[in-house]
Amino acid sequence: MSSHRPQGLSSSRPRSASSPSPAAGLSRRLLAGVALSLGLAAMAPAALASPEHPKIGFSIDDLRLERWAHDRDYFIAAAKKLGATVNVQSADASESRQTAQIENLISRGMDVIVIVPFNGKVLANTIREAKQAGIKVISYDRLILDADIDAYISFDNVRVGEMQAQGVVDAAPTGNYYLLGGAPTDNNAKLLRQGQMKVLQPLVDSNKIKIVGEQWVKEWSPTEALSITENALTANKNNIQGIVASNDALAGGAIQALAAQGLAGKTAVSGQDADLAAAQRIEKGTQTMTVYKPLKLIASTAAQMAVDLAKNKTPAYTTKMNNGAKEVDTILLTPISLTKSNIDRLVTDGYFTQAQIDGK
Repeated sequence: MSSHRPQGLSSSRPRSASSPSPAAGLSRRLLAGVALSLGLAAMAPAALASPEHPKIGFSIDDLRLERWAHDRDYFIAAAKKLGATVNVQSADASESRQTAQIENLISRGMDVIVIVPFNGKVLANTIREAKQAGIKVISYDRLILDADIDAYISFDNVRVGEMQAQGVVDAAPTGNYYLLGGAPTDNNAKLLRQGQMKVLQPLVDSNKIKIVGEQWVKEWSPTEALSITENALTANKNNIQGIVASNDALAGGAIQALAAQGLAGKTAVSGQDADLAAAQRIEKGTQTMTVYKPLKLIASTAAQMAVDLAKNKTPAYTTKMNNGAKEVDTILLTPISLTKSNIDRLVTDGYFTQAQIDGK
């Protein structure tokens, strides 16, 4: 945003020695009114300049991950149909880069900024700057904590966690379990664990399963998931019947470790996101299930939400979520559990072709 003050009309012109006529006085008053109007317009937040053709900033945690590239493409397409333009930024899993990029979007006068946070705990001050500039802020998929955001959209992540745990239990109803949680900076990781334990705790209490270990995986790294699973297998002499992995990237790392021990397809493994590699593993039988969150649905709904907020309309909220600072107006969407029996849903939805899933 520009820091210079708007300039008024010049007053350096010499005044006439004679008394001004009524017409001249009226002209001066009109000119002064125009100058005041121009000055106020110049000082008005740029974010309020184009309600019919909103400018939307989309700050994404890490576009290097397949899932977020899909979200970006669907979001841009939906926003364009609604008459909006979108400026996309990828933080590449950097907290400082995301903060700087959001500040850049603020300075460029977005009407709305949609954020997939890398670290949802550190954005309160940056969001305060956006709100002071008259910009609406939407938290996308992951809830931004302790900040004055306007809205939140996601799938029901507690339900996702329940589906993940149930998928593993269905395949391995007894035995030793290991829990691979997501990034400790991601609030969704905590919600997933909450859902997982709703299913698992009664089985632990009845001694049907034993949780032999659990660990959060920084940045949802498949490489770290591989290392953690290797250590877990060694510590338990390969005696692990189920791995509740909180997304497909972690599942991929875990399955690589299992394969090295001849256990791929023998130990049940969950996932989330319906990545292509996960769909291929499910078809081959090395991954038990994934949770499909139709990305076109969340992206297009978020685009509509952003445009509605830019036009001061109220989106079709379904609930509220407490982020530590306020009860945030929220839309929660319903996820879908996928196993080998219904993995073709991805083909039906046009998400992948059967040839892609078959690896051809």
